[in-house]
Amino acid sequence: MRFFHLSDLHIGLKLFNRDLSEDQEYIFRQIADLAGRCRPDAVIIAGDIYDRALPASEAVTLFDGFITALREAVPEAELMMISGNHDSAPRIDLFRGVLERENIHMIGTPPMQPDQHIEKVTLSDEFGDVDFYLLPFVRPAAVRAVIGMDEETRPFGYEESIRRLIVREEIDPDRRSVIVSHQFYIPAGTDPEGIQRMDSETVMVGNIDAVSAGVLAPFDYAALGHIHKPMKVGSEFIRYCGTPLACSVSEAGQQKGVVLVEMGKKGDIRTDVLPLTPLRQVRVIEGELDEILRQACGDYVSIKLTDRRDLDVIDMQDRLRDAFPYLLEIRRTAISGERREMPLPEEREKDPLALCTSFLQGADEEETALLSDVIAAVQMQTGETV
Repeated sequence: MRFFHLSDLHIGLKLFNRDLSEDQEYIFRQIADLAGRCRPDAVIIAGDIYDRALPASEAVTLFDGFITALREAVPEAELMMISGNHDSAPRIDLFRGVLERENIHMIGTPPMQPDQHIEKVTLSDEFGDVDFYLLPFVRPAAVRAVIGMDEETRPFGYEESIRRLIVREEIDPDRRSVIVSHQFYIPAGTDPEGIQRMDSETVMVGNIDAVSAGVLAPFDYAALGHIHKPMKVGSEFIRYCGTPLACSVSEAGQQKGVVLVEMGKKGDIRTDVLPLTPLRQVRVIEGELDEILRQACGDYVSIKLTDRRDLDVIDMQDRLRDAFPYLLEIRRTAISGERREMPLPEEREKDPLALCTSFLQGADEEETALLSDVIAAVQMQTGETV
């Protein structure tokens, strides 16, 4: 059994207000070509298909083209995908029953009623069955009807909610199993503050959404989404594949790729990363103006100027934009030695959850989780994302 592990497509994303649709289409063609050559039995997308709950029509068209290309490349493969925190779960669920008959499994919502369970897709090979459990992004408040509440009649936190959802599935330890999940998992016993996060990721205040990877012990492989940097979570077989292309300057220099997983008999698993080459790299170039100008290129570039002399701001910006047509930002070291940004229009907005909790001051875990759900609901209606 072999399958592709992808996640965090973030279709519709803008990088410093630059449209990435051409770059995403380019990388999707590469993935489809890889699928045609490797012939996986399944292709998994572990959440955050879109960058916003209400994607633009162009983003939907781009996703449609990607799925069509995958189906043409591997017509017999199962396509499995779940919603992430950036997606609208009900919209991902649309036509769920119809698509399943075409071997396309788009799962938007986790179990929300006592009679519901984590969606399971079973595939077979010469060694028997492999069970794929498809668990979309879980907010504790959304699953309280399934797992109940604690002794003080409060919703469980993220980790306990995930643990209880998995326990109730009664995973057979003798069968091969894979979980597809979109959450913030960390190695058991690790401080979440020590996990490197990318600028393009949603980070909850206090890392209240952190979940110990120990809850994933019943599975042979965990195909995870949510973290944008390729990362193993305490095991070769519990891993984030990362984004297929850089979504922020903090991802500059990262080698992106598709994780190819091959499962033999129980306990026999091999992984390989198939590298992806973007249409344009994301680069950080640092130095004095004249030195930087000699490195002119067509990549997405963040400039860090170290000149200790005064520069004509207008002339400097014009020259840099001519040399770097996909310039993202200009930063420089002022003569006083302080780092500061040039007043370019590409300003990042502060995380709405961070703004709210900062204003409220002293919000506890339950209140912060509730606030996160409220913001997500507003975003679903307005099309904005955290």
